Amino acid sequence: MEPTSVRADVWVWSVRLFASRSAATTACKGGQVHVNGKRAKPSQAVHVGDRVEATTPGGPRVVVVRRVLLKRVGAAVAVECYTDHSPPPPPREERLVMPRRERGAGRPTKRERREMDRFRGR
Repeated sequence: MEPTSVRADVWVWSVRLFASRSAATTACKGGQVHVNGKRAKPSQAVHVGDRVEATTPGGPRVVVVRRVLLKRVGAAVAVECYTDHSPPPPPREERLVMPRRERGAGRPTKRERREMDRFRGR
């Protein structure tokens, strides 16, 4: 018999939104997981039909729970447990690319280091 609810951190980990359970718990504690529009604590119950929004290392994910899981499952099974409403990733041209120094240009000068810090917002 399937359970009717499960902890938020366990569910986002079991459907492979996060690589480890501790990463899922940390994300919940840090406010990166929302259930039905409200910030989720790790122990919050997740039910079928709930909307889960998570900021994952791969980008923002928005999913609707179709099935509750207690244990981590394979990727093929995990995809069947939610409906994905995530926004499409930005085009490759629009992704933030860090500027690179030309190979063999040597160490940056003090002026160049200050410009890099200013660019990074430090």
